[in-house]
Amino acid sequence: MSTIRFTKMQGCGNDYIYVDVMQYPIADPSAAAMLWSNRHKGIGSDGLVLIDRSPIPEADYSMRIFNADGSEAMMCGNAARCIGKYLFERRLTDKRELSLLTLSGIRRLWLHVADDRVEDVTVDMGCPVMEDASLFRQSAGLPAGTFVSMGNPHYVVVADDVNLVETMGERLERHSAFPLRCNIEFACMMPDGRIRARVWERGSGITKACGTGACAVAVAACLKVPGVRKCVVVMDGGELMVEWHEDNGHVYLTGPAEFVFDGEIIC
Repeated sequence: MSTIRFTKMQGCGNDYIYVDVMQYPIADPSAAAMLWSNRHKGIGSDGLVLIDRSPIPEADYSMRIFNADGSEAMMCGNAARCIGKYLFERRLTDKRELSLLTLSGIRRLWLHVADDRVEDVTVDMGCPVMEDASLFRQSAGLPAGTFVSMGNPHYVVVADDVNLVETMGERLERHSAFPLRCNIEFACMMPDGRIRARVWERGSGITKACGTGACAVAVAACLKVPGVRKCVVVMDGGELMVEWHEDNGHVYLTGPAEFVFDGEIIC
């Protein structure tokens, strides 16, 4: 038997189990994600995130994400922010600007620190992609929406009732238009200019927040309202600030990251 130490963290309610695999390697992270993520028989989370050394010199560390169903995700903005806080506050780095290797490429993080504590983190989420035949093919029966890939696929539907995600999210995730399944967002404009959104995450179901989903929602809004490049996306677990820069075309995500608790798994 062996002991694995983990940390539960959350970003706007999007909660994951984090393991430093530099100290505690996991042989089968997919199986571990399914077992540990169970909210009744396990720790309870949206998935498992592995923190490791980067195999290439261009990045400081690497991140792998496994959803609650065991599938591997390519990118997660909330998880990236949490890793930034973890690395700094657990004294694994003293850098306030980090590079993180993900399956979607290298992502840069800026840690906003006060009194030696990371208050929030900005992540360069890269350039959005609106056309990718490997991820999206227009199909009959699909509600009108906007496809946006932020390193992983999203389909944003503008609707007066964002709660439609509860009845339509699972079906749309597996719609034939999405060869590799898809994250689904329902969004609407609020009177104060913020955007309310709810998300069905591929492989996890309804979650409190999704960083790449917030970026996809913001990009979809910018495409519909030219000139609007910065907005606040209100998800079930809190608010995320998203800015789509005109100069380099990159999307920047800013939001909080919090520790929940530490624990040990005997396996």
